[in-house]
Amino acid sequence: MSFLGVAAYRRCISHHNTIRRAFSTTLQLQLASSKKNEPKDKWNYNKGSFSEKPEEEVKEYELVTANDLEKQTTPPRGVKMLARDFVEDSLYNPYYGYFARQATIFDTHDMYFNFPSLRDSAEFQEEVAKKYTAYGVDKPDGPGRQLWHTPTELFKPWYGRAIAHCLVSEYLLKYFPYEDFIIYEIGAGNGSLARDILDCIQEDYPDVYDRTRYNIIEISGNLAQLQRQKLSQRHPCAKVTNKSIFRWNTREPAPCFFVAMEVVDNFAHDVVRYNLRTLQPYQGVVTIDHEGEFDMLYSPVTDPLITSFLDLRNKFGRQPPISRFLLSSDTVRKIFSTFPFAPNLSVEEYIPTRLLSLLRTLRDYFPRHRLLLSDFSSLPDTISGINAPVVQTRFRNTTVPCSTLLVRQGYFDIFFPTNFEQLRDMYEHMLSQPSLDQSLDSSSSDTSWTSPLSSSSTSFALGQDFFFSYRSSNRRAPLDGVTSSTGLPVGERKSSVFTHAEFMNTYADTGRTRLRSGENPLLDYYKNVKFLF
Repeated sequence: MSFLGVAAYRRCISHHNTIRRAFSTTLQLQLASSKKNEPKDKWNYNKGSFSEKPEEEVKEYELVTANDLEKQTTPPRGVKMLARDFVEDSLYNPYYGYFARQATIFDTHDMYFNFPSLRDSAEFQEEVAKKYTAYGVDKPDGPGRQLWHTPTELFKPWYGRAIAHCLVSEYLLKYFPYEDFIIYEIGAGNGSLARDILDCIQEDYPDVYDRTRYNIIEISGNLAQLQRQKLSQRHPCAKVTNKSIFRWNTREPAPCFFVAMEVVDNFAHDVVRYNLRTLQPYQGVVTIDHEGEFDMLYSPVTDPLITSFLDLRNKFGRQPPISRFLLSSDTVRKIFSTFPFAPNLSVEEYIPTRLLSLLRTLRDYFPRHRLLLSDFSSLPDTISGINAPVVQTRFRNTTVPCSTLLVRQGYFDIFFPTNFEQLRDMYEHMLSQPSLDQSLDSSSSDTSWTSPLSSSSTSFALGQDFFFSYRSSNRRAPLDGVTSSTGLPVGERKSSVFTHAEFMNTYADTGRTRLRSGENPLLDYYKNVKFLF
């Protein structure tokens, strides 16, 4: 999702820090359950509990997952769950989750900004503010409407057309006219991006449009219905599937493009801390007592997904986020542990375990895809910790960031920055590995579909290594019969990371969003956003 606050809004909010903190305190008292036993020892910065022997009451709590809570209509009590399940339940529970009951997508309702007529960015921001005002004033008691916007809506239709030009250019170079133009999009919001992309293809590339199949995978039932209403009459080639991408089980054997725009920031993360004496990783477990109060406990890592992520990171040679001084030797750590008030755990680190699940899904069910992903590479006003999220809500028409992850489910947005360089490494490595489900590799889909390109008399028929005695180990294996825009087999080049401005300068008609002052919001805004393609 999009972080509410273009530059001017952040400047305005920064002038009200004192008020914001007061609101934050009020909200956390009203909406979030504070910890029952705040540690008195302020020198030891381990705010969460750390004990090899947790309280007997906690042991009796049922261990649940977000999937277990899907049919529960009220937030649970007397349970414990991994941090990622707490985040996922808070955001996506169909009854009390944030996106089910609170979030509202800013929509210009087909009223586009006439950028060339606007004087400067200040006037543009005033126009945006007017559209926000049209949504009304928040009630004085409790959280207000959780309104947030995306670049799709701010720069409609030029943002969506830039995405369309990017995808079509790759399709024309690789597959046209032999393959259909197949697009999958996850988290399509109100369907505006899909419509802008399809409008552009229909108008500018009619021959490509005739071969286009646009598939939306949407977890929210309400948004799925909204997407169908917006697209069904205008673009019959669009299909909406109301399903979580993490439950996808249909293999797409044909070449396709997979689009994820400002989606992975709301993917659930786990919390990991390291024992500073042994360097053993500990996983964060959220407990909710029978009064509805929260706490975070830490225990040795046993979760397979957390283990997989940590192993993958170790394979890339990346050290845990601990000072080199402590990593240097066991003796140093032993001495450090004897210091008065020395912490026993490292600071919290939020790791993108659900993002790893997405990459596995792409590998297993979309073997010939090309990924286009965009999201935040950094965020302001995060809670404490490494790769920590922003936890925020709107209160009396003011965006209020909070200081803890442990807030009342459904009332707060929780979104994370993405380390794009780490993501690129994970993505390339994941696609170079065979499917964990061997039955997928031998599925009938491989025999029922054959690329028309593969029948050509090229070196692909001889095998990808016929002319080469050496192949770099950090490249994924080429797919027979599928070439990249460079003319090399897919897999011969890594995915690239671009800044928002670099991507838009390449694919967007930037003259359409230039103001009379010469400023260009499409290039100047979202400096904390990157693209992977």
